[in-house]
Amino acid sequence: MSDASSLILQAEQQCQHRGVRFTPIRRRVLEMIASADGGLKAYDLLDELAVEHASARPPTIYRALDFLIEQGLVHRIESLNSYVACPCPEHAHGFQLLICRVCGRVEELHLDDVNAQLASRARSLGFRVERQTIELLGTCEGCAT
Repeated sequence: MSDASSLILQAEQQCQHRGVRFTPIRRRVLEMIASADGGLKAYDLLDELAVEHASARPPTIYRALDFLIEQGLVHRIESLNSYVACPCPEHAHGFQLLICRVCGRVEELHLDDVNAQLASRARSLGFRVERQTIELLGTCEGCAT
């Protein structure tokens, strides 16, 4: 089973367990994102979806993306304004993204100690964190050689 297929199966199970609808459009958007090597922009998704669904419009994509993000199935890469599939949606806590500036490949890390230190420091300053995004831009091993 491919990585994309296993992510779709996991998404189906998670949505069923949570009692939320995993519609065909949401599924297709996740399939497109999960099949990409790097992040995809919303309008790239729209262009591809419009080939299959002539009625697809920007709100269609953004509603699907909002749902997928809310369910922890997709992450938004803030610095690139693009989206990448989450390889481990069972992690409800923070994450870090390694983004290759050459090939666009994205790797997800879960360094809980980093998240804990940031949360602790923010609390000590009286700051309430609503969302945390840690992105490290650089060059992957494959592109560096």
